[in-house]
Amino acid sequence: MICRWIVAPVLLLTAVPTVMAQSQDLGHKILGGIGLDAGTQPDAGLYGGDRFLYYRADELRDRNGELIPVKGLDIKAVSNVAGMSRTFKLDGAWYFNASVAAPITRLSLNADEPRASVDRFGFGDLFIEPARLGYRHPHFDVVTSYGIYAPTGQAERAGVGQRQWSHQLSAGGTVFFDEHRGWRLSALASYDLYQKKIRIDIRRGDTVQIQGGFGGPLFRLIDAGVAGYALWQVKNDSGADLPVVLREARDHVVGFGPEIGIVIPAIRARLAVRQEWDVATTSRPKGQILVAGLSFVAWRPN
Repeated sequence: MICRWIVAPVLLLTAVPTVMAQSQDLGHKILGGIGLDAGTQPDAGLYGGDRFLYYRADELRDRNGELIPVKGLDIKAVSNVAGMSRTFKLDGAWYFNASVAAPITRLSLNADEPRASVDRFGFGDLFIEPARLGYRHPHFDVVTSYGIYAPTGQAERAGVGQRQWSHQLSAGGTVFFDEHRGWRLSALASYDLYQKKIRIDIRRGDTVQIQGGFGGPLFRLIDAGVAGYALWQVKNDSGADLPVVLREARDHVVGFGPEIGIVIPAIRARLAVRQEWDVATTSRPKGQILVAGLSFVAWRPN
């Protein structure tokens, strides 16, 4: 039964589309997917890019935050995400954005006692954000959006890891502390609504998450800061097939870490690297995530 405690939260990593630089929202269900520019509104144009994520955990925490003794626990997830985003300028300082992204993911889970072994590779869930509305001001940005995760992953996921549709409502913004929009404090809050899993009577409880960060330029083409995240499950998991050990177990996590970004003017791109660690968790693994992404401006209107 402890093995199901391990698999349940970790298989969420098979749906890990994430956000690109320039705040083009390509999905952020996985914590740590966005950082310093979480609530920033980009200029009009067409954006694209590629992002790599590496997650690892060797601890599992119960509903009270206490360590569950699982000998030899090793959880790893690697994902590569590609996506595109289009931003249109409306009247005045208003903007409209739309995005799409798809990941390829590999998940492995091993434990010696109780014995467990999982190794899966394939396409993850497609993320589509058909509507994002933003307002851009010299000293602050405001954004709000709706996105959907479609269960397009190829690998069959047994038991509590079965696929589902899910919806994401987000709102946030960024405050800039200088006229060059360099030093900034950014945050994006999201509410995730999960539908019943396919071919099994289990529904994950809704969650609220906040991601963002504070930072600014160190040198002409380099900026850095601290990124962080927090998640609260606000509704219980439900369904006739839900394991007893997971009933009324709501997960919660807080984490943070450094982020550094490098602008590459020659190709109109930005390389960002971020490393974050969980510092408080309940009902889920406690781990860390490394995110590295290259995003670029494919086209901008004259």
